[in-house]
Amino acid sequence: MGRGEELFAEAQRYIPGGVNSPVRAFRSVGSTPVFAARGKGAYIWDADGRRYTDYIGSWGPLILGHAFPAVTEAICEAAKNGATFGLPTEREVRMARLITELVKGVEMVRMVSSGTEAVLSAIRAARGFTGRELIVKFSGCYHGHSDSMLVKAGSGLATAGIPDSAGVPAGTAAGTLTCRYNDLEEMKEIFAAGRDKIAAVVVEPVGANMGVVLPAPGFLEGLREITAAAGSLLIFDEVITGFRVSLNCASGYFGVTPDLWTFGKIIGGGLPVGAYGGRRDVMSVVAPLGPVYQAGTLSGNPVATAAGLAALETLKNDSGVYRKLSEKGEKLRTGLASVFKNHGIEASVQGLESLATVFFTPAPVSSYDDAKKSDTARYARFWKSMEKRGILLAPSQFEAIFLSAAHSEDDIEYFISAADEAARAGEI
Repeated sequence: MGRGEELFAEAQRYIPGGVNSPVRAFRSVGSTPVFAARGKGAYIWDADGRRYTDYIGSWGPLILGHAFPAVTEAICEAAKNGATFGLPTEREVRMARLITELVKGVEMVRMVSSGTEAVLSAIRAARGFTGRELIVKFSGCYHGHSDSMLVKAGSGLATAGIPDSAGVPAGTAAGTLTCRYNDLEEMKEIFAAGRDKIAAVVVEPVGANMGVVLPAPGFLEGLREITAAAGSLLIFDEVITGFRVSLNCASGYFGVTPDLWTFGKIIGGGLPVGAYGGRRDVMSVVAPLGPVYQAGTLSGNPVATAAGLAALETLKNDSGVYRKLSEKGEKLRTGLASVFKNHGIEASVQGLESLATVFFTPAPVSSYDDAKKSDTARYARFWKSMEKRGILLAPSQFEAIFLSAAHSEDDIEYFISAADEAARAGEI
């Protein structure tokens, strides 16, 4: 028994399922967890000393790669002066100012400690601002594990095959309506039935928790028009897309400005963090300015903000980083698609910039209904064939491949050749 297996056996005695987040269980690919020991650049080493090229990237934060020097140095320097104070610090101000400078439409920002917390806080602010109760979300979009958002969620829930979560009160779930992603006609019907009751529509501008699903042309623009006409707010959940698809986030990339945003992952440089922000008048309902209460002891943590600032400032100051990420993403998607086509394997390889997903389905995926048609058994075979060749992918059909600035051209080429080798061997 290897060290990783020993750790998992012990973990199951003390942690539910032996993991602290369900997708880490690796059950959907018929494996046991890879216990990470260290990481550097595009690579991680597990508890048994095996090296992998990592395409999980801590599920999105590590756009610069593992242990990026500027981020590591910022963490160490900040920690020397104290890990937490529960008081304001200069870095919180710098972080808020930088986000408002980079993202058009964001005028005020409140730091929190996770993406889940950011979303539930933004929804509370939207309800407080509009005086309405209903929220509309999209099937397959995951917005954290707060009660009202665990309705037809993607990500880990899709992997586990659970449409909703036990423990969520029926009354809470009733406050959330669901719509098919990319379906403006259904959204219009929802608003026709209850426009005066809908506080906000929350959406991943690029679906990334049912696998990577792009917004159809006009979809985001349509949501903006529908919500504005009804006096409802539009919330972009940019926990994944924020500062990944571009320095100006998905809202800047697509040229659609919502009323509220949620952020996470990259703005923490690998440490736990979240934030929500948007129009000044909307954010002014948040305490202590307004009646919407939200608080957090570790919000704006000095070590997390130091790491996030180092990451964001690196991205801001490197004029070529997003172009290079885009080129790598396109090369990987094109290369994998060619491999599958050449071997007669039904697959749709899709994504945007440094995001990708291999859907084992014959047609492109534009909604959660489409994603659920994927051959998950084939994905499990694909995952195992890559894992044995030292390539670590998300252990779920319904997650993204995350590329980083640390991935080299050789890494991309090896991934493509490994897929070709596995297909030739009949492993996929």
